[in-house]
Amino acid sequence: MIPSPSRRTLLSSLAALALSAAAAAPALAQERDLRFQLDWRFEGPSALFLTPAAKGYFKAEKLNVTVDAGNGSGAAVTRVASGSYDMGFADLAALMEFHANNPTAPNKPVAVMMVYNNTPAAVLALRKSGIKAPADLNGKKLGAPVFDAGRRGWPIFAKANGVQNVAWTSMDPPLRETMLVRGDIDAITGFSFTSLLNLEARGVKTEDIVVLPYAANGVKLYGNAIIAGEEFLKKNPEAVKAFLRAFTRGMKDVVADPQAAVATVKARDGIINEALELRRLKLAMEQTVLTPDARAEGFGDVNPARLSLMASQVSDAYATKERVNAATVWNGAYLPPAAERNIFGAVKK
Repeated sequence: MIPSPSRRTLLSSLAALALSAAAAAPALAQERDLRFQLDWRFEGPSALFLTPAAKGYFKAEKLNVTVDAGNGSGAAVTRVASGSYDMGFADLAALMEFHANNPTAPNKPVAVMMVYNNTPAAVLALRKSGIKAPADLNGKKLGAPVFDAGRRGWPIFAKANGVQNVAWTSMDPPLRETMLVRGDIDAITGFSFTSLLNLEARGVKTEDIVVLPYAANGVKLYGNAIIAGEEFLKKNPEAVKAFLRAFTRGMKDVVADPQAAVATVKARDGIINEALELRRLKLAMEQTVLTPDARAEGFGDVNPARLSLMASQVSDAYATKERVNAATVWNGAYLPPAAERNIFGAVKK
């Protein structure tokens, strides 16, 4: 029997639909490539991103994520802004500075998830120097690389603690702790979990080191956040949400088993000292992630009033071309639900 014209049309339409569905199926299952820029080299804290990659959490979200080592937050921000990377990990103050100094930039990165709720910036000194509190820094010689987050934010620390007449010495990062041990300077600024371990590696006993964290001395700056390029956010909002879901899942694993997390770093960079990087990771988590402020605000989120205050403080301390607009540097719309972001339940008792 010959099909009627209407029947032939129906059969043709069904066949076309079947072909379309078959062609679309592989596309839907295809992974999206995503380039991610770290703020620093592969050390303990990079386990926060290497863990979800190693455990297949990004893959489960249909993301093919490449995680690359970095050389500073400023570089991470500019690389995401240039489009070389889709997302990255950077100090929020560095992101604010970029926004305020490049108001017409076409692809300004935006912070989408807060990771270091408290800045890890700190002042470190040797106990024999007599420095015990911020007031003891008056008139002292301090040292740090010019791009160090603690040095850039020093005016905020100095104002909060009434410190004046400080003389600065600049150096490359590898010389910072060496110059302090030699006595060339009285104190340094740096990330607490980095400079503390670097001093110990140079033969200084833990009890002989004085650490003055910014967060414990009147400076409530946020630290590092996950950032995404403006264009990538517009074109791939679901990919950003998927990344943050996978990252959050990995964070719970890092909190529950830091030693296993450091193994993912060792797998990426075989020359690291696992014991040292485990300690670095634990210090980073204790001082910046698993903090009372993070518990109060919810991991990954920010407090609007605190964010606005930081924007004002960074504008003054960094002497930016324009005032930082807090509303343009942060967008929490891509975050997983608050209950899903509760990583504190994973802490071992």
